[in-house]
Amino acid sequence: MTTFAKRLLLLLAIAIAALAGRPAGAQENSPAAVIAEFAGKKSFAETEETVRKLAATGDLQVANALNALAAGELYYRKADNSVVIARGGDPLDVFDALTGAPAGTAAKADLDKVKVKNSTRNVVADAMGSLTLRSPDEGVRRTAALNLFTSATPEQIDVLDAALAEESVPDIKAKLGEARAAAILKSDRASAEKLEAIDLVSARGDRQALAVLSGIRAGEDVGLVAAATKAAEAIESRIAAWTQAQNVWYGISLGSVLLLAAIGLAITFGVMGVINMAHGEMIMLGAYTTFVVQEAIRSHAPFLFDYSLAIALPLAFLVAGAVGLLMERCLIRFLYGRPLETLLATYGVSLILQQAVRLVFGATNQEVGNPSWMSGSFQVGLMSVTWNRMWIIFFALAVFGALLFALNRTSAGLKMRAVTQNRKMASAMGIRTPFVDAMTFALGSGIAGIAGVALSQIDNVSPDLGQGYIIDSFMVVVFGGVGNLWGTLVGAMSLGIVNKFLEPYAGAVLGKIVVLVLIILFIQKRPRGLFAQKGRFVDA
Repeated sequence: MTTFAKRLLLLLAIAIAALAGRPAGAQENSPAAVIAEFAGKKSFAETEETVRKLAATGDLQVANALNALAAGELYYRKADNSVVIARGGDPLDVFDALTGAPAGTAAKADLDKVKVKNSTRNVVADAMGSLTLRSPDEGVRRTAALNLFTSATPEQIDVLDAALAEESVPDIKAKLGEARAAAILKSDRASAEKLEAIDLVSARGDRQALAVLSGIRAGEDVGLVAAATKAAEAIESRIAAWTQAQNVWYGISLGSVLLLAAIGLAITFGVMGVINMAHGEMIMLGAYTTFVVQEAIRSHAPFLFDYSLAIALPLAFLVAGAVGLLMERCLIRFLYGRPLETLLATYGVSLILQQAVRLVFGATNQEVGNPSWMSGSFQVGLMSVTWNRMWIIFFALAVFGALLFALNRTSAGLKMRAVTQNRKMASAMGIRTPFVDAMTFALGSGIAGIAGVALSQIDNVSPDLGQGYIIDSFMVVVFGGVGNLWGTLVGAMSLGIVNKFLEPYAGAVLGKIVVLVLIILFIQKRPRGLFAQKGRFVDA
């Protein structure tokens, strides 16, 4: 054998001997080699560093070891320091730490547990987030990229670079770029690279970006501090603007609810001059009609649940309208011209209706579900918009438009307007004012019923549901102008927006009190509201 061959064999022997002590198939930075580092008595900091190294491998199989570590199921054998997953009693069932494949059993005395604490579990959670960047599911990758923005570490930059290179979905790629920028700001990279990262984080423009920049603002590099401060100020201005927009949205949302609750009252109060204290109970009846419809659908035709509100709307209108017609024919028509007696009588009816509902359905809140198309929310900039509120706004405007058309373009609507402006002259012209009164009261009650369908999607359905809206409804009607639908719309939206802007400073209850005081002062100057009804009878 030649000298060269002998030397080659010697080198091969040395290499084989060096590899003999490692786990099979392990290389220095392979997942198996890194998992082996959990063995031995380590500090928590060392364990956490090993977790980060595992995440940096980008191998999805290491999730088995990380999940076991967080659950307190990662052990190493005392005899050979091999790391395994162990579960169960004594003896323990043993599994391969990398693949999770069964590997027999072991006595508990032969194993030592890799100890963890809460901070270690947090590091594991962050590591799992970075691993899911390679998931085939777009939603999982998107969530992981979002979560990494605030938790990314310098050790994860290489993993993020690899994920960016592989990612093809534009919005996920953008979020990965933001997470990488956040990681760079925590690293010891060059200032030029950090300035680029500051620009990228600043473009995100939300509170999480502000939190990431706060670490740079507390640094010692004057240039970086100045850039981070300027970016943070721009973000704060943007957040303030979106906060105001969110308040306006909440105000419009509340205004649409008030509009639905008050629009029926605007008709009955405007046409008939009746102070109907049972109007809130008409709303409540509409909400309970929705509950009954949904219960029937759940029991007999679950596949129709998404159409439950469409089915409930006409039924709620008929139920509440029928109760309103019965009230007018049996009680209110005998009390015209006697407002105090009418107020007391309708208040008594409201108590009777509440108690009747308690006897039938009980006093507890009833569950009314959201159809799939009214569930969830979406983002507009930094503003969160829920689907149920958005659909209620559209529904309120649709009801308003339909009612406006009915009053202005139909024969029945013209008769109602005639009675509103001059009851005696309308009667002299052959209009049956008692019939108009009855139909008007039924219409106002029916609209309150369909308002209850909408309110069932955002409020608790209980016998007391209507009591939360009756006072606000009267305020809207009086403020907007009795009998004027446009006044009701403007009044509802105005009160809703003012309420939402006052709440952060005065609280919900005090805010309503302030609004009530402002309305009282306004009525002193304009007793007929924003849009007063006109006509010979009114002007007399």
